[in-house]
Order: sequence, then C-alpha cells, then structure tokens
Amino acid sequence: MPTSFRGLPRTVWTVFAGTIVNRLGHLVTPFLVFLLADRGVTGTQTSYVLGALGAGNLLGPAVGGLLADRIGRRPTMLIGLLGAAAAQAALFLAPGVATMAAAALLLSTASATVGPAAYALMADAVDAERRQRAYALFGWGVNIGTAVAGVLGGFLAAHGYWLLFAVDAATLLVYAGIVATRLQEPRRTAAGSPGESGPGYGVVLRDRLLLALLPLFGIQLFVYSLTEVALPLAVHDSGLPPAVYGAMAAVNAVLVVGLQPFVTGRLARLPQLRVQAAGSALIAVGVALTGLADSVAGYAASVVVWSLGEVLVAGIAASAVAALAPASARGRYQGAFSWTWGLARFGALTLGITVYAGIGPAALWWGALAAGLLSAAATLALSGRIRARAEHDLAATTLAA
Repeated sequence: MPTSFRGLPRTVWTVFAGTIVNRLGHLVTPFLVFLLADRGVTGTQTSYVLGALGAGNLLGPAVGGLLADRIGRRPTMLIGLLGAAAAQAALFLAPGVATMAAAALLLSTASATVGPAAYALMADAVDAERRQRAYALFGWGVNIGTAVAGVLGGFLAAHGYWLLFAVDAATLLVYAGIVATRLQEPRRTAAGSPGESGPGYGVVLRDRLLLALLPLFGIQLFVYSLTEVALPLAVHDSGLPPAVYGAMAAVNAVLVVGLQPFVTGRLARLPQLRVQAAGSALIAVGVALTGLADSVAGYAASVVVWSLGEVLVAGIAASAVAALAPASARGRYQGAFSWTWGLARFGALTLGITVYAGIGPAALWWGALAAGLLSAAATLALSGRIRARAEHDLAATTLAA
C-alpha cells in the first residue's frame, strides 16, 4: 500500500473495505432506464421514476446527517444500508409506475443517508492532519468499486436484470454486516453549545463561512457532474458509438485508481484549499475541452485533463467541511455537504441538459469553464479565513482538553 494511506486507523480502513463492497454492487441505477424500457415504461413515465431517484439524493443526506448526530454514526449507516437493500427488492417487484417511483425514492433516500454518517465517523476517528487522506481513501474505494461494477453490470444485465438487483442487495447486506460486526464508533462529543445540540440544521445555517463555501463546492461539483450527464450526449452528437463513452469512463477509472494513492501523499503538505482550487480549475478546463472534441482522441484528451483534476481534489472538500464543524455537529455538516453534492448532480441533470439542448452545447461547455474558474478563484480567496477558523477551533479544543 502506498505511503499516502499508511497510519490511518482501523475505522477508516473498515469503511474503505465496506465502500468497495457496496460500490461493486452499484448496478441498478446505471441500468435503470434499460429496465424500465424492458417493462414498457417510456417517455414521461420514465421521468417520474428518475425524478424520484433524484429527489431521494436530496432528501437522504439531510436525514443522514441529522440521524448521525442524534442516534449515532453506525446506527444511521445500518438504517441506510438495510433500507436500501429492502428498496431494491421493492423496486424489482413494483407492479406499476407509481410504486416504482416510490421504491426509487426510498432507494436513493436510504442510500444517501449512509455517506454523511460515514464521513462524520471518519472525522471522529482521524485527526485533522490526516483527515484529507482518509477521505481520499474513501473516494479511492468508490472509484475502485465503480470501475469493476461497470464491467460486472453489463455482464449481469445480459443474463437477466434480476441479477443486478440481487447482487446490489447482497452487497448492501454485506456492508451492513461489516458495519455491525467490524466497525466501532469512536467516543465523540455528546453535546456542544445549545445551538449545536438543538434540533435540525440551525447550527449549519448560522455558520456564515460554511454557507459561503458550500455554494462554491456546489458549482465545482456541478461542473464535474457534466462528465456523467452531458459527455454521453456530446459523444452521441459527434456520431460516435456508445462504446466510446464506455472507453472514456474506463480511461477515467484507470487514471484515478492508478494515480490517487501516489498523488494524495505528495500533496498532503500543501495548503489544501489551494490544491482544491487548482484541481477545480483543471476539471473546468477539461470539461470545456469536451466542446472542442469530435474524435476519440479529442475526447480522451479532455478526459485525461479533468481526471487529473479529480485526482487533485480528492477528499479536500469533505475535509474542509469537517474542519469547520463542531464535534457535536459533524453529521449535519457532512449532511449539508452531501446535500450540496446531490443538488449539483440534480442541477447537471436538469439545468445542464436544458442548456445543452435549448441554447446549445457551446453555451454549456464555456459556461462551465467560466463558472469553474470563478468558483476556484473564490475558494482560493476564502482559504485564509477557513485556515484561521480551523486553527482557532483546534486551539480552543486543545485548551479545553
């Protein structure tokens, strides 16, 4: 194992292992459109099911962050994993569009509750200096599992869609077993100030620095999400076959999985938000280059650029949010960050596609470049305040101890 991830506690490695298992079974969502078409669900009805799936990605993080601070990280993860496994069965057995949409909402909501709890658990277990590496390891696990799942899903779908649901549910149950038997919840602050321990997300909404930072991360995540949403359309409009998009996904997976462990360690000592800004700018440039591509080589070059940016930013945003969070509100802070991620993906699916189809691809690609570069510059401008806040909070915690 590269030195980047050495010395991380058992809790982080357990979450890493469970994440790989879980992502290996992340099969149903990518093939859901094909399943719906196979069952005669098309057009507007398909949008209802996919819309419910997207809505759950907004609801789940808020619920997960709140539960993580109220009942604990491990119980929240178990609720999400077991709920998602049950939702897989419900979605497969659903007899009509309405029940499919309800099951899809439950599936995405339950799945999305797990992330904030896992992020908060790692923040509890790891000191501030190693937190970014812990989150980068988590992201590495997601990419490893997703890369394998892309190949596995195509094979299983050819032999029956029920296999996708069975494997997905099984991996969720295996991860739940890992959480229940192998994961220990570190001792954490039971309660903070009245504002921190009060109900809901008031502590988050009162944090002006966080509220300034999250929209910037949201813009950067929106630009990155275009690689999943608009890139396939660009490949199609260039007259290239779907296999080209699959090849681009493979290029991204190979670069991220291969480079992540080595790059993370070498960048760990640099100011992290400066690295975030640089990586976000690189992603924006790579996404914009999609607008110039019309061949396999052109698309491959753009993928290489934004993939390198993805490697640079791994784990930094979540680590920055964790550094701002009071110990008793880490779940809600990570819930707010995960909600920002869900909103960015939802925006890419709606606003991104609307701009691409309504105004034109050029408006989307160059608009993404401008938004990405401006958000990177604004992140850089906030970096001093965030560093000062984190140092102040660390000093206060040390003094209190």
